[in-house]
Amino acid sequence: QVQLVESGGGLVQPGGSLRLSCAASGSIFRIGAMGWYRQDPGKQREVVASITSGGSTSYSDSVKGRFTISRDNAKNTVYLQMNNLKPEDTAVYYCNADLWRWTGVRQNYWGQGTQVTVSS
Repeated sequence: QVQLVESGGGLVQPGGSLRLSCAASGSIFRIGAMGWYRQDPGKQREVVASITSGGSTSYSDSVKGRFTISRDNAKNTVYLQMNNLKPEDTAVYYCNADLWRWTGVRQNYWGQGTQVTVSS
């Protein structure tokens, strides 16, 4: 069984910062790309940032320059540092990972989501 467990969400004032973490655990041979997505009620889930196993990153235009994605391969963990947060960043943030099990099967997993609320 594989789990992605997110942490670090919460309530923050505009201009503030939060750091999200997502740790993968279970029967994992190798993790490929990892990413963060977000979803507002009534809207489609959108990609925020992604990072390859080699460390190459990409960001949505709405967060570029404010958010930084990173990963610690030894800990099977991906992070999202969010600075200069805006009310429009309010959403449930989901972690995603593309990984290979020891059985050789490649699967894609989602975390349970963590709420980020930006409000004064």
